[in-house]
Amino acid sequence: MMINASMIGSFTLLGLKDTTAKYRLMVFALTLLCYTVIILVNVALIATIILEEKLHKPMYIFLCNLCFNSLYGTAAFHPKFLFDLLSSTQVISYAGCLLQVFFIYSYAATDFSILAVMSYDRYLAICRPLEYHSIMTKQRVILLVCFSRLVPLISQAVVMIMTSKLTLCGFQIDKLYCDNWSILKLSCYSITLNNIVGFIFILVYTGNALFVLCSYIQLVKFFLKYPQRRRKFLQTCVPHLICLINVSVTLLFDLMYARYGSESMPQSLKNFMAIQFLIIPPMLNPILYGLNLTQVRNSCLRMDKKKEIQEQ
Repeated sequence: MMINASMIGSFTLLGLKDTTAKYRLMVFALTLLCYTVIILVNVALIATIILEEKLHKPMYIFLCNLCFNSLYGTAAFHPKFLFDLLSSTQVISYAGCLLQVFFIYSYAATDFSILAVMSYDRYLAICRPLEYHSIMTKQRVILLVCFSRLVPLISQAVVMIMTSKLTLCGFQIDKLYCDNWSILKLSCYSITLNNIVGFIFILVYTGNALFVLCSYIQLVKFFLKYPQRRRKFLQTCVPHLICLINVSVTLLFDLMYARYGSESMPQSLKNFMAIQFLIIPPMLNPILYGLNLTQVRNSCLRMDKKKEIQEQ
């Protein structure tokens, strides 16, 4: 049956259809724990960077932006998922579904943009230190932060407007949350134009990843030439590189599952592949930076000591 998208009241999410009540409670506890850790580690790093004047530098401002983006993206998934785990039916309104798609995928795209900006910052700081402060001015930092956030938001808004125009022939989404490809598969007519626009945006963010790779090729060349500065590379660049690999691999899993996932694949494996990028990067990224960046680690320790002294 053909239904105009605007007439659909809600979608049914089928990701939990085969999950028993016993396993749902266990997943609820694990998800709540993960989401609590995500909030705590990201808020702690954001607060440390804001409160410590020594950390008011481009690299830490970009890192703060990355942590804020993790909170932004996970807020679109975890509260709704926790509610669904305790509910007998998993439904989401049409408007809520589009908003969830917008927030989750603008979060993913923004992560790539921020990591690209951070790699540019590291390249300038390490390979062109004499020019760094003249290039990375306060105005340039603000521009880069705005670029890393606004471009993904505008791109995803275009995708959402195109999706909202579709005539749909169903209302069931075989996932734990709404994603654009799942809605496109419900279309009654050709989605060629939507696919073209989607692939253009995928290529753009693949370009971001390639930009990061090129930056790191230059950094590796630099450190091969000046091995005495290898420690700085390990402290500031390795965490960033791990974050990039982390985000890229988890997003690739989701993309491959959404586009080419087999119907015969176990639902639990589908669910695991679909939610990795909403759990692993937001939790791992601030921990990696907090443990590896000396200034951040020292600032956290100083703040803890101050708190202990005040309590005494």
